[in-house]
Amino acid sequence: MTTRDWLLDDSPASRWQANVGRAYRVFTALLRNPLSVLGGVIILLLILTALFAPWIAPYSPTGQSLGERLLPPSEAHWMGTDELGRDIFSRVIWGSQITLTIVGLVALISAPLGLLIGAIAGYFGGWTDRVLMGVTDIFLSMPKLILALAFVAALGPGINNAIIAIAITSWPAYARIARAETLTIRNAEFIAAVRLQGANPVRVIVQHILPLCTSSMIIRVTLDMAGVILTAAGLGFIGLGAQPPLPEWGAMISRGRTFILDQWWVATMPGFAIIIVSLGFCFLGDGLRDVLDPKSEGK
Repeated sequence: MTTRDWLLDDSPASRWQANVGRAYRVFTALLRNPLSVLGGVIILLLILTALFAPWIAPYSPTGQSLGERLLPPSEAHWMGTDELGRDIFSRVIWGSQITLTIVGLVALISAPLGLLIGAIAGYFGGWTDRVLMGVTDIFLSMPKLILALAFVAALGPGINNAIIAIAITSWPAYARIARAETLTIRNAEFIAAVRLQGANPVRVIVQHILPLCTSSMIIRVTLDMAGVILTAAGLGFIGLGAQPPLPEWGAMISRGRTFILDQWWVATMPGFAIIIVSLGFCFLGDGLRDVLDPKSEGK
């Protein structure tokens, strides 16, 4: 039996084989979608750029050289320089670390929180469901950016507070998805069998319900990352996100808007970075939705 036959076996001999086979099917399905491949390449480049920023960036992201201020793109400065003579290419490269940190931490905070709240609400129902979904609806009734602004204004400007604010505004959508998934499976026969074996609600939720909600959650998180990037850039643009001299893309656009007519590259280059990375997450999210959504199987 070849490795491919082992991965695609319809009767796996172990859970490990089943999980690896499932991952292989998802990966091969994604490869058949050119846009998802493009999105994956963009995100991979973002990760590699963030990891190897000290070796890729030719200049310091904070080093100033007033004699070279507002230079246009050239061989020495691929993306030009800003009003303080800092190399924009180096700042964009180092800014990828900030963007990746924001995206990763928001996903790690908001997705598990929303998943757990939604699963608890859907499984227990009754007053638990009404209370938790009532709080969720309050958050969903307000625009994300406005709510994030309110939290950052209360907590104070800074990248850490911006991450907390964005995470607080992102979890309600995940809670709604997890609740809907839980309502469809909480009365399934295998859940009833687990209860008959003496499993308590914690075990049922953690070991049997949450894993079944993971696919939908991965899709939504990937699609939401573009919105997270734009929200973080918006906070940085108005001065409530990462503080100077950190090379955050939104803050770079804010500083470059003064020179947008004559020195267009100061604001345009970090703007291109935001657009490209956001498109990468959208393309990959669309591909994952086509692959992981059970309703799309067989199409």
